[in-house]
Amino acid sequence: MTHRDFVSDSALVKDYINGKEIAIEILIKRHQNRLYSFIYSKIQDRDTTEDIFQDTFIKVIRTLKRGSYNEEGKFLPWVMRISHNLIIDYFRKNNRMPTFNNTDEFDIFSVLSDGSLNAENKIIKEQILNDVKELINELPEEQKEVLVMRMYNDMSFNEISENTGVSINTALGRMRYALINLRKIVDKNKIILVN
Repeated sequence: MTHRDFVSDSALVKDYINGKEIAIEILIKRHQNRLYSFIYSKIQDRDTTEDIFQDTFIKVIRTLKRGSYNEEGKFLPWVMRISHNLIIDYFRKNNRMPTFNNTDEFDIFSVLSDGSLNAENKIIKEQILNDVKELINELPEEQKEVLVMRMYNDMSFNEISENTGVSINTALGRMRYALINLRKIVDKNKIILVN
């Protein structure tokens, strides 16, 4: 790890605003994989993804140079919101709805009809759900099985007990340990699961 890895996004933003051009390069490199993957997952086309990725950082740079950026939230969610808006613009301009094979996929236009969640919160919520799914895979198999049955399949502990062949108390215990271990994994990786 270099010294750069310890510098926070907000410190890099301040550095860039104060004229240190290298700061924006560090920020882009730090977040490029996550942002590029996010855009590609909605667009499914490498050239368009590359265009939107570049347009996102052009907007970021212009906003920072104008002094219009305010540190209300975190840098990454703000950048994600910009790219999300550009994705919506892309679909509007091309007059086509995105098509997804899987109903679990994010619906790009759902934020337009859902007034209770703004685009940034929607993106953050989606990222949190993805992060949690990845964290669940780190759990021991027995705990993961109970947690998935309970949280994703909406099964009662009685049904879990019948499906796994263990007592209800054992199923409850596994669920409890799954949640304790998830919290430990979250703390260890310094993951923020709230916005």
